[in-house]
Amino acid sequence: MQEPPSSSKTTDIKPHRSLFERLSALISPEPENRADLLESMHEAHERNLIDADALSMIEGVFKMGELSAGDIMIPRSQVDVVDISQPVSEWLPFVLKTAHSRFPAVDGERDKIIGILLAKDLLRYYGEESLDIRGMLRPAVFIPETKRLDSLLRDFRANRNHMAIVVDEYGGIAGIVTIEDVLEEIVGDIADEYDLDDKDRDNIQQLKDGEHGKRWRVKALTEIEQLNETLGTDFSDDDVDTVGGLVATHLGHMPHQGEVCDIGNLRFHVLRADARQVHVLQIETLPEAAN
Repeated sequence: MQEPPSSSKTTDIKPHRSLFERLSALISPEPENRADLLESMHEAHERNLIDADALSMIEGVFKMGELSAGDIMIPRSQVDVVDISQPVSEWLPFVLKTAHSRFPAVDGERDKIIGILLAKDLLRYYGEESLDIRGMLRPAVFIPETKRLDSLLRDFRANRNHMAIVVDEYGGIAGIVTIEDVLEEIVGDIADEYDLDDKDRDNIQQLKDGEHGKRWRVKALTEIEQLNETLGTDFSDDDVDTVGGLVATHLGHMPHQGEVCDIGNLRFHVLRADARQVHVLQIETLPEAAN
């Protein structure tokens, strides 16, 4: 009778290892904290073990536990809402023009959000003389500004909800955040066909004045020409076209999240960045230029 394979032979057969296990085997010594692990991932990228997209998504996953809804929300002033206290004929053209899939519904007052209107629900009643708009509203979900993104994403998945209303510490409406906003922190900006028609909208958003002077929140892809027109600056666009490129050129490397540099009479603070590019910056006038 044939003898069963010896234990020494069976141990020679190595099970298939996942990419993470293979990467872990190459990391020595083993990372002891999050910073060490991220540094190891950057080393893996430099050794061509993972590409820039994979590294960017890994960084995004780590940021999920550090960022809150208030960090990525669309501010209240920029939220498109529908006022159902008005006739449908008055706000329906607005719905068609903005082409969003869902809208916070208010009842007379902008801060009085009573539900979420899905554009697709309107299609079901298209052509009818009277619409029960209140009856077709979906419940609105309210969350605090401090809610962490990893927790928010779990809630979105569990409740099959795509939008949440962000409220401040006093209970006022601070803005909205969508599941797309959260996912973009991992995979980068998700563009759609409507972004092309509205690509310059809200590139530069003026914030409340800081301790030293005026402040702006600026998308990194904002063209320098637009920055000059809005802020009254005179940065050259001969070598680079965008604000992110301006900062990268000044620093001499790809800016990191949290990095700060002074150019001219302005201070640039990198709010969002990954391994591939800068996404959002805050610009503030320097103390000596505040007046």
